[in-house]
Amino acid sequence: MSEISHSSNKSALTYFIADLHLAQNRPDITACFLSFLENEAPKAQALYILGDLFEYWVGDDDDSTFIVEISQALKKLSTLSCKIYFIHGNRDFLLGKRFAKQSGMELLPEITLIDLYNKPVVIMHGDTLCTRDVGYQAFRKKSRSWWWQTMIKSLPLFVRRKIANNYRNQSATATAMKSQDIMDVTESEVIHCLEQHQSQILIHGHTHRPAVHEIKANGEEAQRIVLGDWYEQGAWLKVTPDSMELLDSPFE
Repeated sequence: MSEISHSSNKSALTYFIADLHLAQNRPDITACFLSFLENEAPKAQALYILGDLFEYWVGDDDDSTFIVEISQALKKLSTLSCKIYFIHGNRDFLLGKRFAKQSGMELLPEITLIDLYNKPVVIMHGDTLCTRDVGYQAFRKKSRSWWWQTMIKSLPLFVRRKIANNYRNQSATATAMKSQDIMDVTESEVIHCLEQHQSQILIHGHTHRPAVHEIKANGEEAQRIVLGDWYEQGAWLKVTPDSMELLDSPFE
């Protein structure tokens, strides 16, 4: 069990978000996120970002105005008694301790078990659950290796940006050619994850299919809660000691 524990007093509130894919060419997403940080997130005791906060991440040395604005907004929230936790996604897995520290975020392992109002809950980005996407899983294994990351980080910033843009275009092309079934989670992997951590609730992103799925694990009823993406609207999971609710907010 993770040491992260959330008390169950009546005013307790926790938010979960994922798949914002923040990018300079999508100011509508950025504006919605900044509004969320300013108006909604301060009500919570914790905000969990479950990966793909950014469309891509080329290194903590990226000091563009866009990155700095996001970092400062996160840091401001962290000073308002709202703890921010971050799990890497498939687009921002290179995000490191330097950016996390300056943004007031705590980095978590890719699969984390938390005590959420006296319930053990597994949280993750979700890409490891999509085992039928063999091509992606092979790339994931390579890109998480120390030698690959060391090689990439040694390149000049402008080269890394070019590589990231090329990969984004290649990824979009590859995704368009894959069936929806291949890109969704493998149910047996979900059940295995819940049983491995002795939990009845899994929260994840990645698939961009917001829903609450009723399943069975550990011989009992269980839930898989999928967070929404931010391509067309803001989206978050609101959790209190008594409820879990998927919400969304239109772009201004």
